[in-house]
Amino acid sequence: MTYLRVYQLPQLQEISVNPNIQEKLGKFVSLPNSLTVSEEKPVLNDRTFAQRKHQLEKLEPPLHPELEELQSAIASLTITQPAAKQLDDDIKAFLGWSSDKLIKQPDPNLAWINNIAKLGDRSIELDEKKSNYQAGTDFENIARQSLEFLGFKVESAYKGGAGGLDLFCSKPYPIVCECKAGKFIPSRTVEELLKLGGMHLGKTQLLTSAKLVIGPGNPSTDTLKAAKEWEVSIINAMTLQKLVEFKAKYPDAINLVELQQYLEPGQIDYKIDEYIDKAEREIKLRSQIIIVVKELSEQDNQSSKATYQSFTVTETRVHYNANTTHNPKLNDEVVHDLLIELSSPLTGYLGRIKNSDWKGDCFYFLRDLPIN
Repeated sequence: MTYLRVYQLPQLQEISVNPNIQEKLGKFVSLPNSLTVSEEKPVLNDRTFAQRKHQLEKLEPPLHPELEELQSAIASLTITQPAAKQLDDDIKAFLGWSSDKLIKQPDPNLAWINNIAKLGDRSIELDEKKSNYQAGTDFENIARQSLEFLGFKVESAYKGGAGGLDLFCSKPYPIVCECKAGKFIPSRTVEELLKLGGMHLGKTQLLTSAKLVIGPGNPSTDTLKAAKEWEVSIINAMTLQKLVEFKAKYPDAINLVELQQYLEPGQIDYKIDEYIDKAEREIKLRSQIIIVVKELSEQDNQSSKATYQSFTVTETRVHYNANTTHNPKLNDEVVHDLLIELSSPLTGYLGRIKNSDWKGDCFYFLRDLPIN
């Protein structure tokens, strides 16, 4: 088969035809001036052309005519306003029609995240001269919002107040939480958590639930001793804010089941930092794998002018390991697992051409994974 790709001309070309058209039938019509062809404006973008080529190779019909019509409509729009142009770029990137990075703009609905630590150490409350009770309620509310944002199911039946638990999460695993706003954690906070938890949940469920205190400053020696004895975890409000910020930056990066393994007795801010660092390394590794496939594609494009290239697991692994800044070095099995994950329809960073043997699977670049 021969594949032809059509590009728009940089400027209009007018060709005069002899009125005696019958004499010209079957013959070429010469151009009045020499023509310089540019590849800057393809009629079909790289992704669409690659899809068409793949469909022709596999003798497949177009799978999504509605999306193709929508893509053509968007591509044909002439957009001049900056806001509309940004929307156009975002739509194309979101649908995977553009390999340009989708730059995330700050979400005004998430501005509350910046107040988690401030409400925890009561700096806002002191400025506004609120009561201790109101200060505690404000921090409890934002802690509830934070845990729900992270993916916990917070049960409203145990809402705080006099004689009530501050927070109780039932899913994905039970966790009892005490929130303390101020400059330090009171010395009997752990005992208070155990008493209220046992009264509302019962001894058996309390002992099998994770127990968490969120508060400011460093806990006293007595508080730390009680926390380790009764397996209560303690974190600062700023650590909670770090978790929520990470979730806002990478919405699917936090695994609450994995996070549970880091909820050790005592003050565990450093353990949560370890978890966030681990999650960031995993995201960076996936971004690097995507960049490797993209670099291989760009190298092939320069040598063969091809617009659609796929690469084996071994080719990807060799190119990745050749970069001295990439550590640790990976084997084919690990690279294949990462490529399969990144080519899933739910992620869509890469495309996959399946073979009978997994070592023969080939992958091609679709879109970037921005690291913020």
